[in-house]
Amino acid sequence: MDKRAFKDAVYTELAKVAKAMANPVRLEIIDLLAQGPFSVEQIAHYTHQSIANTSQHLQNLKNARLVQISKQGNFVYYSLLGTDVYKTWMALRELGIHCNVEVEKVIADFRQGQSENLQAIDANTLITLLEKEEVLLLDVRPEEEYNRGHIHQALSMPLEQLKKEMKTLDKNKTIVAYCRGPFCVYADEAVAFLLKHGFKAMRLEEGYLEWTLKE
Repeated sequence: MDKRAFKDAVYTELAKVAKAMANPVRLEIIDLLAQGPFSVEQIAHYTHQSIANTSQHLQNLKNARLVQISKQGNFVYYSLLGTDVYKTWMALRELGIHCNVEVEKVIADFRQGQSENLQAIDANTLITLLEKEEVLLLDVRPEEEYNRGHIHQALSMPLEQLKKEMKTLDKNKTIVAYCRGPFCVYADEAVAFLLKHGFKAMRLEEGYLEWTLKE
């Protein structure tokens, strides 16, 4: 193999990975699978896609060796091949936010629409506040995801449960809510709800997996 053929072969294979990720639905699926394994039906539900479309997207990701499958009974579950897949998505996400001002505008417009007072804190600030016992930390993802893993000291409080148990929360403490990551809206909805009912609340900028990668 000569030098030209070598380069063409390498870049062609790498382009398959880039091509597999060059789709908004597949990026959302990667973001979701960072939480752990999901069935095709669950992925279709969370991404608002048909099962047929979801299966096609998953096949693209599988062909690029970004996801893997496992079977539990009659169900097929998909998961990321490893944390490197998510780290690549994180780098792409950060690059997009840095280079494309429209991304930041969309995020800012959405959060302002949720609540003008919606604020976010980073992981380092949260660590300090937890050490001082100045905040109550809520994991507002579905309980199944909380059970797979969560930030130490966090209480499981999906949005519907939060609405029912709001009166049990201490209004003298600032509440910090987190979910799957920067583009997950569960935390935004939880914080907007708490602010509306007189609580001091903010969201964590990062999600659970970003937190674990910092440890």
